[in-house]
Amino acid sequence: MSNTPHILIIDDEVQIQRALRTILTEKQFQVSTASRGEDGLALAAANLPDLIILDLGLPDMDGVEVCSRLREWTQTPIIILSVRDSERQKVAALDRGADDYLTKPFSIEELLARVRVALRHSAHMQGGQNKIVTAGPITVDLAWHLVKRGEEEVKLTGTEYKLLAYLASNRGRVLTHQSILTHVWGPADADHTEYLRVYMRQLRKKLESDPERPQYILTEPGIGYRFIADE
Repeated sequence: MSNTPHILIIDDEVQIQRALRTILTEKQFQVSTASRGEDGLALAAANLPDLIILDLGLPDMDGVEVCSRLREWTQTPIIILSVRDSERQKVAALDRGADDYLTKPFSIEELLARVRVALRHSAHMQGGQNKIVTAGPITVDLAWHLVKRGEEEVKLTGTEYKLLAYLASNRGRVLTHQSILTHVWGPADADHTEYLRVYMRQLRKKLESDPERPQYILTEPGIGYRFIADE
């Protein structure tokens, strides 16, 4: 990632393009824009942006298809910015490769926060996976399969550890139920969301100060979960 992160906006709403360009430029980002999916794909291939903000309702193709085409060759973070707010549409975009999803109208501060998270995640990936992930008092050593809360080692079952490691390795990203189940339990169990509820409850009891109000393992209602790590 360059010193001045480059953000590509693919959105056919001129007002959104202008507003985002103004805001992101003021925050010292380099910005380029496209109004059509094919144009966005071409710009992404030519300029290799650090992050892509993508609308789903494009005039020439669906944004979910743009996600799929991008994921054929790049892991550049993708934040969906769309008026479509159904859980089904959000899950479809996330399962096809998007990293995050924000519904229009949106808060500028929330968008900027999500941009920062996505860029941090990208930097981790480009710099090689950080083997130690911290979230408040929680430390996950991915190399040694060691989990601590403060100075105390936390004993996890094999499945609990695999679930936590997957969340920590994708810190900041929204992970869908299906992607977690497929990774941890396998494709045959991709629809067994009851597994997740049970194991997430167990993980929170072992790691969170108040499992009923988790700070680090957050629920994205109807979609999945997100692990919030330190910067």
